[in-house]
Amino acid sequence: MTMSNSPQNNSASSLFASSPPSGLLSGPSDTDYRRQRLQRIGSYSAPTAQNQADDETTALRAVPSTSYGTLPVVRPRRTCTQPDLWVARRQVTLPILPLTRSVTVSVPNSPSAFSPTFTRDTLRSRISQQRPISAYDAQLVNLNADAADTDIDVRTNGFRVWYSSFSSIDWLHDAIKDSVRFARLRRGKSIRSRVRLVFDKSLGWIIVTIVGFLTAVVAFLVVRAEQWLFDVKQGYCKTAWWHAQHFCCPLPDEYGSLDDHCSAWRTWSDVFASWTGSESGGGESAVQYFAYTIIAVLLAGTSSLLTIYLTASTSFITRKESGVLSPHFNKSGEQTASTSSRPKRSVIYYAAGSGIPEIKTILSGFVIHGYLGGRVLFTKALGLALSVGSGLSLGKEGPFVHIASCIGNIVSRYHSKYENNEAKRREILSAACAAGVAVAFGAPIGGTLFSLEEVSYFFPPKVMWRSFFCAMIAAVTLRFLNPFGTGKVVLFQVTYDKDWHAYELIFFILLGVLGGVYGAYFSKLNYRWSRDVRGGTWLKAHPVAEVVLVTLVTTVLCFLNPYARMGGTELVYNLFSECRTGSKNSHFNLCVLDPSSFDHVWPVVRAILVAMIVKGFLTIITFGIKLPAGIFIPTLGVGACAGRIVGIAVQWLQYHYPDSTVFAVCEGDMDCVVPGLYAMVGAAAALSGVTRTTVSLAVIMFELTDTLTYAVPVMLSVLVAKTVADALEPKGIYDLVIELSQLPYLDAKHEYLWSNLSIKEVTDRDVDVIRVDRHNTVESLRDQLQSLLNAEHDDGGFPILRPGRDEDGMRLVGYIGASELEHALTVVAEGATEEVRFHTTYTHEDMTTSFSSWVEEPNEDDPFDFSVYMDQAPLMIQSNSPLELLHQFFVKLGARYVVVTDTDGDYEGVIDKKTWLAFLSELEEKS
Repeated sequence: MTMSNSPQNNSASSLFASSPPSGLLSGPSDTDYRRQRLQRIGSYSAPTAQNQADDETTALRAVPSTSYGTLPVVRPRRTCTQPDLWVARRQVTLPILPLTRSVTVSVPNSPSAFSPTFTRDTLRSRISQQRPISAYDAQLVNLNADAADTDIDVRTNGFRVWYSSFSSIDWLHDAIKDSVRFARLRRGKSIRSRVRLVFDKSLGWIIVTIVGFLTAVVAFLVVRAEQWLFDVKQGYCKTAWWHAQHFCCPLPDEYGSLDDHCSAWRTWSDVFASWTGSESGGGESAVQYFAYTIIAVLLAGTSSLLTIYLTASTSFITRKESGVLSPHFNKSGEQTASTSSRPKRSVIYYAAGSGIPEIKTILSGFVIHGYLGGRVLFTKALGLALSVGSGLSLGKEGPFVHIASCIGNIVSRYHSKYENNEAKRREILSAACAAGVAVAFGAPIGGTLFSLEEVSYFFPPKVMWRSFFCAMIAAVTLRFLNPFGTGKVVLFQVTYDKDWHAYELIFFILLGVLGGVYGAYFSKLNYRWSRDVRGGTWLKAHPVAEVVLVTLVTTVLCFLNPYARMGGTELVYNLFSECRTGSKNSHFNLCVLDPSSFDHVWPVVRAILVAMIVKGFLTIITFGIKLPAGIFIPTLGVGACAGRIVGIAVQWLQYHYPDSTVFAVCEGDMDCVVPGLYAMVGAAAALSGVTRTTVSLAVIMFELTDTLTYAVPVMLSVLVAKTVADALEPKGIYDLVIELSQLPYLDAKHEYLWSNLSIKEVTDRDVDVIRVDRHNTVESLRDQLQSLLNAEHDDGGFPILRPGRDEDGMRLVGYIGASELEHALTVVAEGATEEVRFHTTYTHEDMTTSFSSWVEEPNEDDPFDFSVYMDQAPLMIQSNSPLELLHQFFVKLGARYVVVTDTDGDYEGVIDKKTWLAFLSELEEKS
C-alpha cells in the first residue's frame, strides 16, 4: 500500500493509518510506503513523501556513477600484503545513539499513550490476521504438520525477500527451496497429489513448448515487418501496398534475382515523375535518394524514440526493489543539500543493443528488473523491425535472443515454481536463448550449443534437453509460417554442389587469419568509439541525434553502392550463393561472366571491396546506438565480402593457370572453385573473431548449408580466427560491452593468476556486524542498515556474531542480508526502541515443529525475533585457504557471500560476490 504524499498529522496514530506489511513473510509493499515507515523509526513526525521514480536504485544504494554502477568502487582503504593491490572496504559510519529500553509517547489527539507493550501486541495482532502469503519464499511455508524434516532445512537456511535490481541471487538458497518444494510434492500419496507431481515434472516441458512457439510467431512478425519497411524506402507495390518487393514480384527462379524491372513495383522516382509529368527519374535520381534518406531517418528515429521513452531504466520501479535506498534518505526524512547534490545513476535503455551481454549477466545470477518484461518485449520487437528496415548496418539475429528471453521470462512467471525461484527461472531463459538463435538461423542444434557456449552460466543435462526441444519447436513453427515465402527458415540458407579440395585449405586458413584480425580490431575500435566518442562527447546527452547522424552517414555511403545498400540478410545470401551454369540469376552481378578476364573481374571485386569497407566502418559506429541492434549479420556480411573476393581471386588463378599442379585435382573442371563457399568460410571466421564463438558457430554453418561436406573448412577457419583474435584482443565484443557497462558478470571460463595473493587480501574486515550480546533495537539496526548503504555496498549484509567461550574472538551465529533486514524492520517500524533478537539455539521439540506454526502463532513467538531471515549455516572458508578455492565457491556453488574465519574458527570478515568481482577486476588490470 502506498502512503499519501501529502503531510499527515504529527501523531503516533498516523503510523497506524495505513496497513503495514502484513507479516514477516508478506509480499513486498510499495517502495515509497516502506521508505516512509523506515524514515519514521524513532520519530513520529510524518515526512512528506517524495517521488523518486526518476532515481534508479540498486539493491542497496543509489549509485553515484555514470555507468551501471553495479561493481563496488575500488579505492585504497588500507595497506595489504601486496601494496599495489587495493580492495574496496566498507566505511562504518554508525551513529552513536542513546538506547533506552522503554519510552512513553504522548499523542496530542488522544489522552492515552502508546507503550512498547501496546506496539508489540498490535504487531502480533496484525501478523495473526495476515493476508495470503505472497513473498518470494512463500512456498517454504509448510501448511502440513508432518513436514518436520524439510522445515529444518528451511529454518537453517532462513527466508529471503525478493531480489532487488542489480543484486546477485543466492543459487544455494534457491536450490534448497526447490528441493524442499519437490520433497513435499512427493510426500503426497493421494491421486490428486500424484497428478500434481506429474504436472510439476511436465511443467518445464510445457513452458518451453509455449516459449518456442511464441518466439517463432514474434520472429515471423518482425521479419515480415522488417522486409516491408526496408523495401518501402525504394517504393511500394501497386497491387498490394503491404507487400515487400519480392512478394510483390514473385519469381520462378531462386530468390535473389531482382535484376529485371517489375511492373507491379513502383519506385518513388516514378511516383514523383507521374505527379510532375516529367520522365522517370531512375533508381539513382535525386528524388529517389531524398525519399530513401527521409524514410530511413524516420524509421531509425522512431525506433530510437520508442527505445528511449518506453524502456528507460528509471521507469522500471517495482515493489521488489528495496525501499530506503534513495540518496535522499536520512533519519529526519528531509532532503539535505549533500544528498540532493549526489549524481544520479546514468539512464540505461533496456531495448537498445543486442541484449546478449545483459542476458549473460542475468543468467550468471544477477537481477535486472524489467529487462525481460512485456514492455521491453514490445519495444524490442517493434523497434527492431524499424531499425533493420531503416537500412542501418545492424542485424536482427542477436536481438532475437533478447526477445526469446523476454517471452521465456513472461511465460514462466505464470507459475509459482518459476516465479518464486530465480535460479529455476534461469533454466527457462537458457532454453529461450536457444530458441532465439534457432529462429535467427534456422539452426536448432546450433542454437542449443550457442546457449551452452556463449550465454548460459548453469547448463545441466536437463536444461540442455529442454533447450534443444524449445529450439526445435521454434524452428519447426517458423518453417510452417514461412516468413520469406521460399520455404526456408532463413533467407541465406544455401546448398552447394561442389566439394572442396586440399589446396583450398591454405586459403581457408588465410580467411581465418583475416577474420581474427578483423574481429580483434573491430572490438577494439568499437569499444574506444563507445567510450571516448559516444560516452565522452555531447552525443552522450543526445542519443536520438546520434541515431539521426549515423543514419544520414549510412544513406550517403550506401545509396550509390548496390551491395552496401542491400539489406544485410539479402547481401549475405547473394554472397553465399553458388553461380550455377545456365541460371538466369546473376545474384546482382556477383557472378563474374568471364572469370579469366581482369576487366570482368575487377569491377565486381571493386564493388564488393567498397561494400566491405563501408559496412565495416558503419558497423563500428552503429553498434551501441540507442535502438535495437545486433552484430551477427553485419559481421557475416563483412566476412562474406572478404571471402567472396578471395574466392573470385582463386577462380581467376585457376582460369589463368589451369595446368598448374595446385589445380590438377580439378581435372579440367573450370567450375571447380566456388566463390560462395569462400564467402561462407569468411563469414564464419569474421563472426568467430568478433564474438569468439566456435563450436556453435560451426554447427550453425553446417545447418545453413544442410550438409557436413564443408565441416573441415568451417571448423579450421573458425579455430584460426579465434586463436588470432585472442592473441590480439583477449576479450570478444560481448565481454567488452560488459566491461564498458560495468555489468556485474562473473566469467566462469576465465582463468586468473593468483601469484602470492591470499584470502586476507580481499577479506572485508571493516564490515559492520550485529552482535547478539549487545542491545539491538529497531532504530539502531535501521541506522546500521543506512551505514551499509552509505558505504556503497549494494549487495551486502550483516554477519551476526557472539563472543567466543574464551572471550578473545567472535563466533558466527548467522548472516542476514540487507534486503531481508530492511523488510523485517519495515514490519516492526513502530517499535523503534524494542529489542530485536537473533538466535539459533533450538530444542529437539522446536526443530520438529512445523515452521508454518512458528509463523501462524504470534502469541507464542516474538515478532521482533528476526531469526527467520537469518542464514544460520552460511558458506565459510578459512583465511589460509587458496584463492582458487574461494573462486570456485562463487563460480561452481553460486555463493552470494562467503564468511572468512581463522584457523581457530573465529570470525575474521566476509566477502560478498560484488567485492570478489571488484577484486578480480583489479587483479586483471594489475596483470
